[in-house]
Parts: sequence; C-alpha cells; structure tokens
Amino acid sequence: MKIIRVPEILLFSLIQPIMFVLLFTYVFGAAIEIPGDGYESFLMAGIFAQTVVFGSTYSGAAMAQDLKDGIIDRFRTLPMSGAAVLVGRTNGDLVINSLSMIVMMLTGLAVGWRVNSSSLEFLAGVGLLLLFAYAFSWVMAFLGMSVKSPEIINNASFLILFPLTFISNAFVPSERLPDPLRIFAEWNPVSALVQAARELFGNVPPGTPVGDAWPAQNPIATVLIGVAVLLLVFVPLSIRKFATLSR
Repeated sequence: MKIIRVPEILLFSLIQPIMFVLLFTYVFGAAIEIPGDGYESFLMAGIFAQTVVFGSTYSGAAMAQDLKDGIIDRFRTLPMSGAAVLVGRTNGDLVINSLSMIVMMLTGLAVGWRVNSSSLEFLAGVGLLLLFAYAFSWVMAFLGMSVKSPEIINNASFLILFPLTFISNAFVPSERLPDPLRIFAEWNPVSALVQAARELFGNVPPGTPVGDAWPAQNPIATVLIGVAVLLLVFVPLSIRKFATLSR
C-alpha cells in the first residue's frame, strides 16, 4: 500500500540497478580484461549481489523512520502480533529485490550478459541471491530498531556494506587484490554469494583460480550456512527487540 501511495520508492529502487549495470559495464569493462565471455558476464553476479544486499537495508531505514514518526505506536494499539510488522517489512524488501532482479537481468541481457547453465541452476542462483537478501534484511531490521534516528542507520549501513561489497570478488577477481584485501575478500560472505551465483549462472571465467579459503571453495554451502545463521540469530532477536519497544 505504501508503494502504491509513494511510487517513487519503487521507481528509484529500479533505476539504481540499471545505473550500476551500465556504469560498471562501460567504465570498468573498458579497463578490466576477463577471459571467456568478457567482463559483462563476470560482472552481473556481482551487481546482483550488491543490489540485493543494499536493497535489504530498506527494512532498517523504514523501521527507524516508523519509530520516529510514531507509526509503531499505532501498531501497538492493534490486536496483532508484533512479529507481523517485522515479517511485513522483510517481505516488502523481498518483493522490491525481486523486481530489481528482473530489471537487472533485462539490462544485463541488453549489454551482453548470458546464462550458460540449465534452467534449474539459473532459478537456484536467483533463489540463493534473494534468500541471502531476505536473511540480511532481518539484520537491518534489528539495527533499525536499535538506533535513535533514520540518519544513523543510513550512515551505519553504508559503513558496513561498502567494504563487504567492494572488498570482494564482485567487480574484480579477488586474486588481483593485495594480500590483506585478498584474504578478506576470500572470507567475505558477499564473495561467497557472488561466486555461488556465477557458478549457478555458468559465468565463471575459464582458468579462474580458486582461493584456498573454505568459503571460496564451497560458496553455495557457505551462503546456505550464512543464511541459516542469520535467520536463527536475528529473527528471534528482532522479535524480542520489537516486544521490548512495545512496553
């Protein structure tokens, strides 16, 4: 209902992935050589991961804004479960991320990206990206209820997400990074998400070395374990935090 009343939320959420695809393809693509299908195929999994991770921050910002505006106080007066607010917020992120994925894929196809795997592997890759984003949105929802203003959650999320997305294998192969950054990238959960998506989409460049770190060698398992841990930890924490706010 909020998206219907404020369509700019959805509009700018869909414009941003188009901008990232075009920007990185034509700016970085001219400077970075990737064997195989080229930089476009290498890039898209990184763009997918970056966009869905950044998109999951909307839950945190929205929760902080609702607390500031007093909307949560209105929810408290209704005969409803407190978990319903959090489930609604996180599922709202999932809808927006799903639409962003569709827009990104269409844009990627336009600039030369292709899927070189089966339909089931493609669907598994999309599902893995959205599942990770959904789990991460619970983290951001918890942070949104833990800060005193929406401005703080916006600044804090960028401080967390920029290193996670850019010090990774999303835009350049991790083996090209300096040793300290390479080690961080190999253990970075976003790197595992990107590598898992590349494998499922059939976009792994030929001859790409696999790091010695366990997440680099087992990216799909790493993502699934990470999703399970995030949900098991932050779903109950968020629900308990909301109940505390309600007192």
